[in-house]
Amino acid sequence: MRTKKSTPYLYMLPGVFMVLFFVYIPVLMNIGYSFFRLSSYSASATFVGVDNYRRFFSDSVLPIMLRNNIAYCIISLIVQVGFGTVMALILESSAIAERMKGFFRNLYYIPALISLTAVGLMFTFIYEPNLGFINSLLKSLGMSTYGWLGDAKMAIYCIIAMSQWQFTGYITLLMVVAFQNVPQDYLEAAAIDGAGPIRRAISIMLPQAKEQLLVCTIITVIGAFKLYTEVYATTGGGPGNNSQVLGLFLYQQAFLHDDLGMAAVTGVFIFVITVTLSIIQIRVTRSGQQ
Repeated sequence: MRTKKSTPYLYMLPGVFMVLFFVYIPVLMNIGYSFFRLSSYSASATFVGVDNYRRFFSDSVLPIMLRNNIAYCIISLIVQVGFGTVMALILESSAIAERMKGFFRNLYYIPALISLTAVGLMFTFIYEPNLGFINSLLKSLGMSTYGWLGDAKMAIYCIIAMSQWQFTGYITLLMVVAFQNVPQDYLEAAAIDGAGPIRRAISIMLPQAKEQLLVCTIITVIGAFKLYTEVYATTGGGPGNNSQVLGLFLYQQAFLHDDLGMAAVTGVFIFVITVTLSIIQIRVTRSGQQ
């Protein structure tokens, strides 16, 4: 009898060990490394206390990085989660013929399957000032061209636009799955009572899919603060540091400047932000509560 009770826990052990050794222990080790001056070329470690934190928070690039990551986060929540949810509602409505729903789901999801680096290189060509698609189109319309990625104020928003194109369809598909699990009895009863499509969406479909909506929101927020590849593949943080973000800064400190202590501090900062925002979202939405 005791063996039968312990059997489920035995099946859980491999997953527990994987999460422990590949998530929690590395996080704790990274926090410890943030108090040392480390180098990739030396086995020695010098304890510096909070000096790495002092250097990080006094760095003139930090406000720029926070501004860019927060802008990415807000725009992604509006476009990816907001607009993606609206598209999912439309896809699951009677306005789209059943035979076309599968086509549109695949069409929206395809960009998410493309490598981030490939998308970055593709949009670098699209934004190219001389031969790029956008400026070529503007020339054909008799309009003035623009140096998209070379503009200090515009570069980060060009990168953000690229990410919205790639990931909105992914969030849309996640919400489609959630809406498909809404009991049809609820929708039919609401329709009999005279509720229109918009009313059914607001009063039934969205509340029933709130857990999935929370997951999509958390995924988007975490993705916004660990943003790296898109910036690295397009501007490299430039021009100047105007499109610099936390993820790219961490990479540069570790592998270009050989300052592993500063990289560890950046990782701790990203971890604290994402965990804090995730907890706030769960508390505000009262996830798991009836």
